[in-house]
Amino acid sequence: MMPLPRTLFGEASERLPLFDDLPDAAIDRLAAAGFGRGLLTAALRARLRKAGLADMAALARATPTDLTAVRKIGPVRIRAIRTHLLGELARLVPGARERHDQATTDRRRLDRLRTMPAEWLPLGSAVERLGSAGPTWADLALMQRAEAGRALGLPAADLDEIVSALAHALTPDRPHLRPASASQDDAAQDARARQEHAERLRERDHEWDEAAPARSGR
Repeated sequence: MMPLPRTLFGEASERLPLFDDLPDAAIDRLAAAGFGRGLLTAALRARLRKAGLADMAALARATPTDLTAVRKIGPVRIRAIRTHLLGELARLVPGARERHDQATTDRRRLDRLRTMPAEWLPLGSAVERLGSAGPTWADLALMQRAEAGRALGLPAADLDEIVSALAHALTPDRPHLRPASASQDDAAQDARARQEHAERLRERDHEWDEAAPARSGR
């Protein structure tokens, strides 16, 4: 997904959602649309649902790490999922294609790092080792792991700590979180609603698959 997949930023990006800064209205409409038309095969959609990724809203908020945990979902299919979601967002949100393509998303995240003082990042011993004369966090994020280890004398454990801190700093707040005081009855009602929603989406997917022209064998 990244031009330099082994930069520290590339590693951190594997733990970040495919899309961030999406309006709540767009998230709601992605959820209502299920997987849309033409996304992957019925078997792969079933695996995504089993993993708790029941619609395009869930996919938009999933990380590449979440997705690769699903059997037969790898980097190529993650790119296909992201392209599919970007097309749907472009229909829902004016300017979404330009704002949320991969390059623009990466640039926005790096800009965020450039504005963050080092002391904001929970780096422990790593930030002490770098000191005030070290690179900015955006500079560090764009280093490859081996390069950072050689140039800065950082062991693998400190590099792991940096990657975790970058991902933590760039992770947006999760929308639609239920307050901790919600009652068990409310939680049960939500669970039933989610199950009914998933059933409706499965039925619609099946109808669309049945109506779609047969694919030529590949």
